[in-house]
Amino acid sequence: MSLGDEPGYPETGHTRTRLPEDPYGGASRRGGRSSSRSLVTVVGVVVLLIAAIAFANRGDGNGSSTTTDTGASGSGNQPASSSTAASGTKPVEAKSGGIPSGFAHNAQGAQSAAANYAVTLGSTGMYNKDDRHRIVSSLYTSAAAAKLQSPMDAAYSTGFLAKLGLDANGNPPKGSTFVSRTVPVGTEAEQYSDSTAKVSVWYMGLIGMSGTSSTNPVTTTWKTWTFDLQWDGNDWKVGSDTQTDGPAPVPGDDQAATSDAISKAVEQYGGFTYAR
Repeated sequence: MSLGDEPGYPETGHTRTRLPEDPYGGASRRGGRSSSRSLVTVVGVVVLLIAAIAFANRGDGNGSSTTTDTGASGSGNQPASSSTAASGTKPVEAKSGGIPSGFAHNAQGAQSAAANYAVTLGSTGMYNKDDRHRIVSSLYTSAAAAKLQSPMDAAYSTGFLAKLGLDANGNPPKGSTFVSRTVPVGTEAEQYSDSTAKVSVWYMGLIGMSGTSSTNPVTTTWKTWTFDLQWDGNDWKVGSDTQTDGPAPVPGDDQAATSDAISKAVEQYGGFTYAR
């Protein structure tokens, strides 16, 4: 999509996106958007690297997977009832280091686990080595975690962090806020058995640097994250995971917020514990 000539209203062919008068402290719209695209691309490369390694290890599990019907089928253009009906299952209350745990040993619990794991794996904690090791050890099976740690450390290198505007410990410059959030929109249990589950999470991601000197403003991405889960140690653990782009909706005619507003929103609004 190319930016239009009318100030503040770049044409999209179907809709238009309204930008603030001076986005992110006077940064060039064209240059900022290009840098943002580069940022998302780099992050995507890292995610795909991690997913590829985990996918290669999927044969480590001993459980067999069987396909089951997890909800009533919809008719015509109506979705299945399970995709919209509330489950009635309460979200987990137990947390280990801020990470939800103790999910139910059923299809709903597997979907809840996948949604919350997507949130944690898409958080800013992944950019700090100690936090990343704790997250990976908590969410993945021991076999998968052991094989992921070194490649992930290599992927989140000092050079890579510098491209995002972060220091070697994953911290943003003074006066700036680095934003990395995953917001699940819905989940689907593609396969389920007592020992394994395959769950897809459709989500919107927020990524970028909010600050007056930022050339990588916070933008949104839409992806689907698929987790191969194993019942391990009385909880669901990730054996492998993959990501695909979309489905992405047509952007609306919303006015982009200033960096100050984004930074305040990130500090003001906390995340959720998701339950199917």
